[in-house]
Amino acid sequence: MNFLEVLRGEHSDYAIDDVATAYWRKYGLAAALVASLSEGPAHFADAAAWQARLDEVGITGTRLVRIATEGALLGSLMAHGVPPALTVLSDGAGQFNILVHAACWVHAERPLARMIPHNEEHRLAIEGVRQQIWELYRDLKAYKEQPQPELTAALTARFEALCAQRTGYPSVNGVLSEMRGCQADLLRVLDRPETPLHNNGSESDIRDYVKKRKISGSTRSDDGRRCRDTFASLKKTCRKLGVRFWDYLRDRIGGLGMIPRLADMIRERAAEATAGKVQAMPA
Repeated sequence: MNFLEVLRGEHSDYAIDDVATAYWRKYGLAAALVASLSEGPAHFADAAAWQARLDEVGITGTRLVRIATEGALLGSLMAHGVPPALTVLSDGAGQFNILVHAACWVHAERPLARMIPHNEEHRLAIEGVRQQIWELYRDLKAYKEQPQPELTAALTARFEALCAQRTGYPSVNGVLSEMRGCQADLLRVLDRPETPLHNNGSESDIRDYVKKRKISGSTRSDDGRRCRDTFASLKKTCRKLGVRFWDYLRDRIGGLGMIPRLADMIRERAAEATAGKVQAMPA
């Protein structure tokens, strides 16, 4: 729920639509409860109104309240323009498995990288599987840069063969089984080439914050947390846009107005990137 509330941004409403009802069915909300929720009003202004609706239809258990609320939050996102086909890339944490989910290859392989071999045969098994994973990753990366739909079946077959093999070591086989269970998420790039193969970029964005937390601990108040997060975000955004953070602070504090708004710069860069991709497409 927290992740969906963050995506919802400044809005505080809840909504019921086809995406919400599909989510309820997917996670086992009883058909009678889905019908009850769908028959009444479809929009609720705030948390109090939504809670009143849950009480009205008799949804009180912690799990049922959570599932129902998550669906209504998804409905709110749809009502405010978030497309149902939005791709959410994550490290595999369950709270991010919504809409169209994609998984990070680095996190999928990481258990093998951290595995301590018991003997030489175990080490060779680990290294052999890791080599196969990164060879396939290399070819998926090439596909992402230059999609060729005719290669989709072959790449999918290679992934399935990789995960189906058995090495004689349960620790290695377990990792392969987990990857097999995430096949659609790990191969999302085949039907959506714009999807990144890993989320290292996002992890790099919060690395400064993590370093400060390790050194100085957490903040003592909500105001301190908001101040830290705001300035950390501004600094990282300036770096991504090629703006010196110190110059940005001097410009804003001094009211000089020489540096454009960061939001405007982001939109400009996005438009330039989109235009470049359109021009690069073959006629």
